Amino acid sequence: MPINQNIVIKKIEERAVIVGVATANQSDELLKEYLDELEFLAHTAGAVIIKRFSQKLEFYNPRTFVGKGKLEEIKNFIIENEINLAIFDDELSPSQMRNIEEEFKCKILDRTNLILDIFAKRAQTATARTQVELAQYQYLLPRLTGMWTHLERQQGGIGTRGPGEKEIETDKRIIKDKIAKLKEDLIKIDKQNQTQRKSRGKMIRVALVGYTNVGKSTIMNLISKSEVFAENKLFATLDTTVRKVVIDNLAFLLADTVGFIRKLPHQLVESFKSTLDEVREADILLHVIDISHSNYEEQIQVVDKTLSEIMPDSKPTYYIFNKVDAFEFLQKAEDDLTPIKRENYSLEDLKKLWIAKTNSPSIFISAKQKSNIEEFKSLLYNKVKEVHITKYPYDDFLFPKND
Repeated sequence: MPINQNIVIKKIEERAVIVGVATANQSDELLKEYLDELEFLAHTAGAVIIKRFSQKLEFYNPRTFVGKGKLEEIKNFIIENEINLAIFDDELSPSQMRNIEEEFKCKILDRTNLILDIFAKRAQTATARTQVELAQYQYLLPRLTGMWTHLERQQGGIGTRGPGEKEIETDKRIIKDKIAKLKEDLIKIDKQNQTQRKSRGKMIRVALVGYTNVGKSTIMNLISKSEVFAENKLFATLDTTVRKVVIDNLAFLLADTVGFIRKLPHQLVESFKSTLDEVREADILLHVIDISHSNYEEQIQVVDKTLSEIMPDSKPTYYIFNKVDAFEFLQKAEDDLTPIKRENYSLEDLKKLWIAKTNSPSIFISAKQKSNIEEFKSLLYNKVKEVHITKYPYDDFLFPKND
């Protein structure tokens, strides 16, 4: 989405509060997990979180998302502490956003808008920028009515990247025309990418997939000896990177893809389908997991669900449990006779559990500390070799013996 370069954006500290609601089928623990992630997202975008608010409701309030009393509590805090940004953990309807803004008199973002903003900040290539721009316009279209007074009061900052020109176009027809043009551009880009992929020859394709911030880029750098940007922030990698990797003279292609996240905006899933072609066309998927994360199993489910949406056919997938150096567990006392709970499992317990559950090799590594990397490379070598022989049975390729 074009940004007017002549606009001078005033740099201000984004003092923010975050707001979440636990509905009837959500636990307080799960809500805390969601708000932790929302705070991490806000930090990635550049906000300073002053306070978090949460509420237990049977249903979201259709008018203001939270209840009347909680709304008043947040409003008073915002006024007393000079807060200029309130971020909600779920996507707000256009009417909810207008009603809340009228009460708070500050900038309002929902989770979708925040993620779109981060994507706009991270996008580097023409492909990613076009995809983000498309997603932004699709998010914007139903929110045109009453939104421009909201944007005019903003002085730059989080949530204003992209559609924020001084004279904002309010005509829905113009927005729809832009969406149509961006879709055409993505089709052209996709055709160019297909041509590039066809020119890669007889090499097996391996794609790193996983939740955001699980260490995919660090693994990519380690295996391919490349310099893919890696940072302890969400969505550090947005553009798909493909590198040629050689292990014991066996060459294959390794792709580092954008990380997934729970409540990933539908607009981004749709617009980023061309980026995820590297996943759809991969011969092998390496699902990277942060074993040190307290809720890593839900993250696995989020990734699996998103993959099923973009890729109806299953592929050989292997779990790579990363960050074992950060893994901690509570050791039971010798005289403790209570049953061992999941959160008390040792690393060895988890290895046995996942090998039994997946009925396939599961590798536990630390990309940061470079531990167990040789076992990981050995697995990768053997699986790529198997697929290569199956896919190209008459290929003259010489496979050296893997010691």
